[in-house]
Amino acid sequence: MLRGFATVSYYAADLEAAAAWYSEVLGIEPYYRVPGYIEFRVGDDEDELGLIDARYRPPVPEGPAGEVIHWHVDDLPAAYERLLGLGGTSYQPPTEHGPGFVTASVVDPFGNILGVMFNQHWADAHPREAGATPTDG
Repeated sequence: MLRGFATVSYYAADLEAAAAWYSEVLGIEPYYRVPGYIEFRVGDDEDELGLIDARYRPPVPEGPAGEVIHWHVDDLPAAYERLLGLGGTSYQPPTEHGPGFVTASVVDPFGNILGVMFNQHWADAHPREAGATPTDG
């Protein structure tokens, strides 16, 4: 039934500020913009990260909520520290879940939980091309 995630969506009251923050985090500009929605294509699989004007947010509990999607990073401690340096606040510090599986998450400046993970299985299935350089994310 589930074939893979199509888009992860984050909400922000200041959509342009969120787009600027995520452009800095990802090292890329959004590829798609319409009023109330901005989208990036991220990483090896060009996964979609959408930013939605908070006016369209369905009701949620107060504070960070929802599932945590973990984006693979090659250097988890460096990625986590970079997110904190860019204004994220710690939600879950780096936590090892077994050999080859480490997660962390921050709350972005707009109240969304952003998870990062080093996942050896994912890395093995996505080898870097010769001459490719890691991105900032």
